[in-house]
Amino acid sequence: MPKMTERKIYTLAIESSCDDTAAAVLCNDVVLSNIVARQAIHEEYGGVVPELASRAHQQNIVPVVDVAIKKAGITKNDLNCIAFTQGPGLMGSLLVGGSFAKSMSMALDIPLIAINHMKAHILAHFIAEEGYEKPTFPFIALTISGGHTQIVKVNSFFDMEIIGETTDDAVGEAFDKSAKILGLPYPGGPLVDKFAQEGNPKAFPFTKPKVDGLNFSFSGLKTQILYFVQKNVALNPNFIEENKADICASIQYTIINILMDKLKLAVAETGINQIAIGGGVSANSGIRSTLKEAEKKYGWKTYIPKFEYTTDNAAMIGIVGYYNFLEENFSNAEITSKARIEF
Repeated sequence: MPKMTERKIYTLAIESSCDDTAAAVLCNDVVLSNIVARQAIHEEYGGVVPELASRAHQQNIVPVVDVAIKKAGITKNDLNCIAFTQGPGLMGSLLVGGSFAKSMSMALDIPLIAINHMKAHILAHFIAEEGYEKPTFPFIALTISGGHTQIVKVNSFFDMEIIGETTDDAVGEAFDKSAKILGLPYPGGPLVDKFAQEGNPKAFPFTKPKVDGLNFSFSGLKTQILYFVQKNVALNPNFIEENKADICASIQYTIINILMDKLKLAVAETGINQIAIGGGVSANSGIRSTLKEAEKKYGWKTYIPKFEYTTDNAAMIGIVGYYNFLEENFSNAEITSKARIEF
């Protein structure tokens, strides 16, 4: 457990792993500002274009950091450390945020702290929020995003073990690719969620992939959905439009069941019944409501982050930076785009 302090520690956090340029300022574990500049241009291409993303980061990084510091009511000279996303993510995007953070830390002569993006999604639960109960160690974290699907046993702030992960595609990609198959615009995951709320989740049964242990697989499900849609559209060109809500509800129902099956197995194997979710897909209403139902059904204690801390944001980078600062875990680690960084 980190050594707590009564001193005010101001952390500037920078997140630039994909297509959002984000900066936040924290005083200890309290968020003073959390600014995000989003890049709408990728909607035209149906997905993130790495070169365009890095260029937009270059344009956004200075004003976003400036606004974050001003909104926090401090000056750059009040900062005690700078935390930045080391990876995983898009190399060009990471380089913009990481280079800026390194330069600023050198100019201010304050510590630089490299942060694992996925670890930040997990520890976002420790941001101080009135009325929000923080998890206690140990707990099980389910990180679900466009690029990752992992089950992590969290023993402490600095001791985490990946006990299950996807063997191919991430759950977020399964949502987005399903949306694309249905002709929905990018980003399609939230639209699947929206239509699912109006449909019958058992209208079209899909087969869940069989994967050993706590690992996941979503590539087969995506293929199954593609063939299902193609077959029915061939019979009825209006099939998607006439059944959009039911198709989305059935896809979402299947994906949620896959996640829940693995969580139930993780609880059985570890004996830990505290479950915390994180990552962009944790904003999905079906997943959130199913987890809350699990509290009554299985006796779990579940932790669901605020919507603003589910998508990529700098506040989650800042909270990990703060706890590392308390332990003097400073770093000049090299930026890496690898899909997985060991905890």
